[in-house]
Amino acid sequence: MLKFRALIYFFALFFLASYAGAAAIHGSIYDLSLKKINNARVEINTNPKQIIVAQNGTYFFSVPNGDYTLKAQLTRKTTVIASVQENITISQPGDYVLDLILFPDIEEGVEDPGIEVNGDVIEDGNKNWMWGIIIISVLLIVAMSYVVYTSNNRKKPAEGMKAEETHKKEDEYEDDGLNRILKIIKQEGGRTTQKEIRKQIPLSEAKISLMIAELEHKGAIEKIKKGRGNIIILKRK
Repeated sequence: MLKFRALIYFFALFFLASYAGAAAIHGSIYDLSLKKINNARVEINTNPKQIIVAQNGTYFFSVPNGDYTLKAQLTRKTTVIASVQENITISQPGDYVLDLILFPDIEEGVEDPGIEVNGDVIEDGNKNWMWGIIIISVLLIVAMSYVVYTSNNRKKPAEGMKAEETHKKEDEYEDDGLNRILKIIKQEGGRTTQKEIRKQIPLSEAKISLMIAELEHKGAIEKIKKGRGNIIILKRK
């Protein structure tokens, strides 16, 4: 009997010693509108794994030092409708606040990595690299031809009027493209992916990215990075 009690005390002391320097990880769980979400399932890959259901929109874990991955999911029946995954490193005991924002589980597919401008993938690696060289070569030839032509001929008023008409048509086409993007987002319920926009508008990936950036600058939309793609949200006025 005394040996059994001594064994229990040993394990209790071992457990307390292992968590004597534990850190507290806690925070709130939000949706994209920054409203708290109740009943989200949150887990952390400690040993053993800790899992809770955040009934009041908050979570709390006590963990020792180490590298951890926090996962949160919101399910409806048996379907995951929103989720997020965050990494955190605990190097010393203390209080760590990490709020979680759940992203809708929108199927985006896997895109090949390419050249990035402000975090947006706009070109496809090797294949588009060759096309880029061809386009640049053509532009150089056109530019040289234009210089030779203008050096041997005077500019006519009619040519100036044609150039103005061309720029006007291009501006009108660009405005129409911006309106089409806004219309697509509205048709998708106020939220869609950049990939879905590219499916419905026959323009290059780079052009779509620039148009979305312009709409974001005007305050018409909000762009949220998710993986290798973007979620585009229509701002309510």
